[in-house]
Amino acid sequence: MSDEWAVEEAFATELQVEESNTPYVKGSIPYRTKVFALRIIKVSEALQATRTSRHFADQLLRAGTSVGAHLHEAKRSRSDSEMISKVAVALQELDETDYWISIIIGAKLITAERLSPIQSEIQELIAILTTASKTLKARKHSHK
Repeated sequence: MSDEWAVEEAFATELQVEESNTPYVKGSIPYRTKVFALRIIKVSEALQATRTSRHFADQLLRAGTSVGAHLHEAKRSRSDSEMISKVAVALQELDETDYWISIIIGAKLITAERLSPIQSEIQELIAILTTASKTLKARKHSHK
C-alpha cells in the first residue's frame, strides 16, 4: 500500500465499513466512531516513516482509535456513573486526537485542507458526546 493510497482513503467522503454487527447502522454513533477510527488508521499509515512523524502517528493512532472502544464499553456499563465515565474518557480521547491533528498540521506533515474533514468530525462527535453526557448526568440526578 502506498502512502498516497492511504491518504486518499483517509479523506474519502465515503469510507466503506463492514456492517456485520448490528450496532454499525450507517449514521449511528458506533458507525461514525468506527469510520473515524478507520480514517485515523489511514492518516497514521500515510505519515512518513521518520522518527518524529512515527511518534505523532503512534499518538494519533492510540487516541483516535480508542474513542469508539470506550463508547463500545459504555454500552455495557453497570450504572449511569460508569457510563458517564466512559463517555468522558471518549471525549478526552477526541480532544487528544484533535491536538495531534493540529501538531501534524503545524509540522506540515499533512495539510490542514486534507485534515479538515477529520477535524470537523471530531467537533461533531464532541458536540454529540457532550450532549449525551449532560443527558446521562441529568438522568442520574433525577433517579436520586
